[in-house]
Amino acid sequence: MTALKAGEIDRFIASPPGEGGVVLIFGPDTGLVSERATKLVAKASEGDSDPFNLVKIDASELSSDPNRLIDEVLTVPLFGGRRIIWVKDASGKNLNPSLEPVLKLDDWQTLVVLEGGDIKKGVGIRKLIETHKRAVALPCYADNDRGIDQLIDEETREAGLTITREARAALHSLLGGDRMASRGELKKLCLYALGKGRIESEDIEAIIGDASSFETSELIDAAATGNLSVLDHGLERLAEAGSKASVIANQALKHFQHLHRMRIDVDRGKSAQQVIDSQRPPIFFSRKPKFATQLRIWSQQDLEKSMEILSEATRISRLNDPLGVPVLSEALLKLGRAARARNQRR
Repeated sequence: MTALKAGEIDRFIASPPGEGGVVLIFGPDTGLVSERATKLVAKASEGDSDPFNLVKIDASELSSDPNRLIDEVLTVPLFGGRRIIWVKDASGKNLNPSLEPVLKLDDWQTLVVLEGGDIKKGVGIRKLIETHKRAVALPCYADNDRGIDQLIDEETREAGLTITREARAALHSLLGGDRMASRGELKKLCLYALGKGRIESEDIEAIIGDASSFETSELIDAAATGNLSVLDHGLERLAEAGSKASVIANQALKHFQHLHRMRIDVDRGKSAQQVIDSQRPPIFFSRKPKFATQLRIWSQQDLEKSMEILSEATRISRLNDPLGVPVLSEALLKLGRAARARNQRR
């Protein structure tokens, strides 16, 4: 079976197959990988109170002992129930020798859940899983706008809170790189606003703004406005924190695409302020002056060149994770220097 599409994944996790199989959960959003693996295991083991039916194995153990997995799969539960094998850190290790004997079985009842990272298409266990009829691959990419809205709705509904449109727009610029981190920030925000009934923009500034040592939006705005001192600081923090460069590169690309669409409207005769105020979802009020500056600095032609640079940085950082931070840093510094030069001329 090939990798499931985004709309199919939640349905699969809510109603996993009753028979045995292998499920690979992988992708650059490690928080989402962990969350989906946890939900799948919990749902598949629902009603089974025997703790011995859930076996957690680190992938390194299977690399050193390839027969371990088939032995665990063929083990019959002593007191009945469904046996689940949960393999952690499945990317970066050659697990094909462990998986091939399992996938050759005619019939088995054990569910094998593999939790991996950003695995390339057509490589290793992903190639093995996506071509087998009793195996399923669940890709986990950074949340898009719809995914962020769904996450906000889940957490606010659980807390019994509503949220203003402007506050929701502000969250869109702060969340999405990692599902676990995003959910953690939302839980913290809901706890802060508990008793108020509604989350306002000020609550986000008080909690998430202060909690994040350096927000992605600051890094992108620094590059787009030519603020090299802030950009240098942000890139240092990026390298120290081990942040996912491919996610940030993609967010920067989306920002410049947004800016390009706004620039087209300005060139058609609208004022920059009119264009900024008409955006849906609305731009967070504290970022409006920065957008005005960026629209003044960047022409359509320059924005198109910038999108090419960021598109290439996104591609390289996805294909080669160790190169991600230096490639992204070089791209943002190039844009930052260009913005500074144009700003000084204007």
